[in-house]
Amino acid sequence: MNGKDLWTLAWRGLTRRPVRTFLTALGITVAVASMVVFLSLGEGIRKVFTAELGGIGPDVQVSLSGFSQGFAPAPNLPEDVVGQLRGLADELGITAVTPVVVTVRGSLDVTQSAVLYGVPAAGGMTNIFPNARVAQGRALTGADENGPVAVVGAKTAENLNLTLGSTLNLNRRSRVKVVGVLAPGSGLVDSLIFLPIRTLQAAEGAEGRVSLVALKLADPRQSRTVADTVAQRLDVEAQTQSDFVSFVDRALRISDAVRFGISLIALIVGGLAVANTVMMGVFERTREFGTLRAIGARPSFVRGLVLAESLLLALAGGLGGLLLGLVGIAGVNLYTQDLAGIDAAALTPRLTLLALGISLLLGLLSGLLPARSASRLNITQALGRV
Repeated sequence: MNGKDLWTLAWRGLTRRPVRTFLTALGITVAVASMVVFLSLGEGIRKVFTAELGGIGPDVQVSLSGFSQGFAPAPNLPEDVVGQLRGLADELGITAVTPVVVTVRGSLDVTQSAVLYGVPAAGGMTNIFPNARVAQGRALTGADENGPVAVVGAKTAENLNLTLGSTLNLNRRSRVKVVGVLAPGSGLVDSLIFLPIRTLQAAEGAEGRVSLVALKLADPRQSRTVADTVAQRLDVEAQTQSDFVSFVDRALRISDAVRFGISLIALIVGGLAVANTVMMGVFERTREFGTLRAIGARPSFVRGLVLAESLLLALAGGLGGLLLGLVGIAGVNLYTQDLAGIDAAALTPRLTLLALGISLLLGLLSGLLPARSASRLNITQALGRV
């Protein structure tokens, strides 16, 4: 008997009990689909950051605690640092020093949450986000420095139902008027609300303090040197764009490991289902295996036959999991597009290969014990089984 005979017999063995085979493959499909959807979140966020970091963000970001407080650090950096950085501008090739206050307006409804971004009214927004364009109204100007005004990102305006002239409550005692709405652009800018830094400081009780200081350099290739010099001289934390990318990558790797661990539980359950189905097939077909041995089939052929059935089951479940995962990814992206204007999930080639590889490995491991049992059957006892 050759390899073609082996796979033909394996297929016939599975289709002999179609309902049981279908339910087992369905279990693997659900397990693989959950893994695909969970891990696709990390892949999608990586693509978003890679696409957006090229046109936004400072060359060097100065703060008191680095990235330990995440992407929205509390306003705890003394504003005196801004003057000290401007004093180093000529020496270090700094072309723009932009103080920033960042606060998060949270809500139980995620769509009602927003990030408040306080910058110098005169040019602060374009210093950090040069590609931001106003679609309605106007941008912040120097005359707005202490004024109760705001420019809103496109997605935030949509989520909060804000238009030109709308009033936005910052807290119980502070409110601002929307004077501009940005054109849809990057997912990050679309989710921000820009205010004059003095206005946000007053609303948050953070006078004399900022969250971070963004630096633009004449030569961005010197960002590592500038960051090290600033950190040493001013006793602060200074990060470059590459530091930010590394931080995001480490955070995503950790979250990927957690999501994979959760998915692994479902994969183990799916593997046990495969092992049970194949073992039941071995028990029910004992005489068939005895006959194969009696007409000359080697134990290795019987062992390979059982493993082939297990691999076919796992492959069917893996392919089904990828298709179901695509549906799940589409659902996630539909939600995140509506929420923030980004695709937060993506099925990449390496994730596809990982899903199929794990499915086949699962099938192989699940079939080892049944295959061993089948290959060691006693021919006489097997033929005598009723």
